[in-house]
Amino acid sequence: MSARLHAGPGRALEIAAAWLLGFLWLFPLLYAVWAAFHPSQAAIRFDVFSPLTLDNFARAWSLAPFDRYFFNTFVLVTLILVVQLVLCTLAAYAFARYEFFGKNVAFALVLLQLMIMPEILIVENYRTMSALGLVDSILAIGLPYMASAFGIFLLRQTFKTIPKELEEAARIEGCTDLMILWKVFVPLARPTYLAYGLVSISYHWNNFLWPLIITNSVTTRPLTVGLAIFGAPESGVDWSVISAGTLMAVAPLLVAFLLFQRQFVQSFMRAGIR
Repeated sequence: MSARLHAGPGRALEIAAAWLLGFLWLFPLLYAVWAAFHPSQAAIRFDVFSPLTLDNFARAWSLAPFDRYFFNTFVLVTLILVVQLVLCTLAAYAFARYEFFGKNVAFALVLLQLMIMPEILIVENYRTMSALGLVDSILAIGLPYMASAFGIFLLRQTFKTIPKELEEAARIEGCTDLMILWKVFVPLARPTYLAYGLVSISYHWNNFLWPLIITNSVTTRPLTVGLAIFGAPESGVDWSVISAGTLMAVAPLLVAFLLFQRQFVQSFMRAGIR
């Protein structure tokens, strides 16, 4: 009984701290929603009786080429994700099912990539893109990220959980290695692909520093860079319009996460180290 009494206040404190942290995390988004749907003069007054408006979204769309930014971002994240899925699937299958000389060393080198921050390689990446003549192109933004150590690790862990009996049965039916990969491993790893796809899309949708450095024109800038230029102080600070632009930029990610949050969480719970 005394243990329960001592645990009660501690549990209540943990819950209160979790709610506080959750509110602090959501506050910028809540403020952006408030400011985006209210006139500029009401953005910082928090008057519940102030009128609602959609003019801020129309103004934001007209003041910056958001249609081009959305198109560039969509092409970028799609290109990166497609190449990542192909490369990570092949590499993960090799690490999970094949035995070859230096396998453990090679996998350790792949994991080593997880410990290297992308920002450390910006100078070398820029030199490489310049030597290839790819500066100020969408391909230059995505090329350094197309081989994902995280994707290889996540898919390898999933592939290792697939029973070998299924693979042997497919071989008896006359399937080649690629057919086994496509017909057995890929379908069973679908939740992992979904979770990884959400992670990849959200990361590259929000990536800012590398696209800022490698792009110079509207024709290649993604949303994050375009939004930063749109909200720069020299362009004039109107928090309602800036908040409307921010909501337009993050809305696709919020909708995707709300639709697939259950599969997203369950996939990472099943992808533990085995």
